[in-house]
Amino acid sequence: MFFWFIGGSVAIVWAVFHSTRLDYRLLALGAVIPGVENVTGRDWGGHTLVASVVVLAVVMLFTRSSRIARRRWLCLPIGMFCHLVLDGVWGRKQLFWWPGFGSRFPDVPSLVASRGWVVNLMLEAVGLAVLIWAWRRFELSDPERRRRLIATGTLDPSLARGPEAGM
Repeated sequence: MFFWFIGGSVAIVWAVFHSTRLDYRLLALGAVIPGVENVTGRDWGGHTLVASVVVLAVVMLFTRSSRIARRRWLCLPIGMFCHLVLDGVWGRKQLFWWPGFGSRFPDVPSLVASRGWVVNLMLEAVGLAVLIWAWRRFELSDPERRRRLIATGTLDPSLARGPEAGM
């Protein structure tokens, strides 16, 4: 799963923050990092709340002298938190709250594997549709806006204005 987590994270973060200054590249990276575990067929440490909290603490610790660096790097743990929400990992309390319910990870298939390919395909289609919406909403067909996103991870500030921003 790829599009579901990236598209869902972009939609959640845009709906909550309406910020063009966040680094959407790091958000996307954070959203897919826990999914790397799926190659094993099991969900491990990346699907725990403690993993996202530790990454958040590290970012806060190492960026305390720079607000700009903090704003940029906070997108990584935010993406990881979004992954937990979009994956529905809270439904597996031993995994989500690890190590609170014991030090062993549950011996069950990953959430992606347990959903089955039909549901995963539908979720990927929804994520792709959200990314198409984002492409249009953020006017990324404009080469300059696209270059800005690729180079800095940020969006054109003029995009924050309009009906979605309450103007």
